Amino acid sequence: MWEEKIALRTMYDFDYTLYRISFDPLIAVNLNERSVRVPLVLDGEKHIVHLEAVGTTNEPQFIVRSTDINRKMDIIYYIYDLFQWHVDLTKIHNHFKGTNLDELFRQFPATPIVKDFDLYFSLMKIIIHQQLNMKFAFVLSTRFVEKYGEKVDGVWFYPTPEKIANISIDELRKLQFSGRKAEYVIDTSKKIAEGKINLEGFRKKSDKEIFSELIKIRGIGNWTIENWLMFGLGRKDYLPQADIGIQNAVKTYWNMDRKPTMDELTEISREWEPYRSYASLTLWRSIE
Repeated sequence: MWEEKIALRTMYDFDYTLYRISFDPLIAVNLNERSVRVPLVLDGEKHIVHLEAVGTTNEPQFIVRSTDINRKMDIIYYIYDLFQWHVDLTKIHNHFKGTNLDELFRQFPATPIVKDFDLYFSLMKIIIHQQLNMKFAFVLSTRFVEKYGEKVDGVWFYPTPEKIANISIDELRKLQFSGRKAEYVIDTSKKIAEGKINLEGFRKKSDKEIFSELIKIRGIGNWTIENWLMFGLGRKDYLPQADIGIQNAVKTYWNMDRKPTMDELTEISREWEPYRSYASLTLWRSIE
């Protein structure tokens, strides 16, 4: 077992991060110990990474532990990318000073983007969660992983697109998937398994290029792509305007007697660019 202590040069609210990801029953979070165990697959080999916070929001420090010393630098790089430790949240916080979200960012500072632990499952989870309330959405995604994933030392590793490409619609129907949602999950997995969709290749593409490719896939719309850009790829400038949570948060913050229109959201969000993803996260946080 090796361990590395890492200090960040920016504010970072890791306790809120743990709270948010603890909504997902699949993630091995310990709020009292301020820790999470992360599944990681490198070249087909499974690794479990233990991450523990030992600092504060203003002076964040972490202990990273794992077992394979030969992959130490690869694992640390992955954790940096996953939790977006390279992003200067202090700079982003300062960007919102004097904007129409100034008060909200003062109340909820240093909210980071934390990417989903697996790029493929991130897309599957968002497809599964479409148009469902949060509680039942997590019920479905949990059943999906418990059925087709693998649990190692108390940590869930997600299924592969190759495995899901070869299951039947009836199998997912037994887990209470709708027929249409089952089709979307299996058909998209087939395209990924066959190389028609290269999720890893999207890391180097622009948002516009990704949109143009994914929007062609049955069952994937704007909301799905926007959320995957944020939580799959960690893109910084997305506001899912059709999201009910965003609309309710804006309604609450501005004391509106109705939800904002799309035009109103477009107008009030102009000064949030190029960090609209952080505005989205902070708005969601404000109504949790």
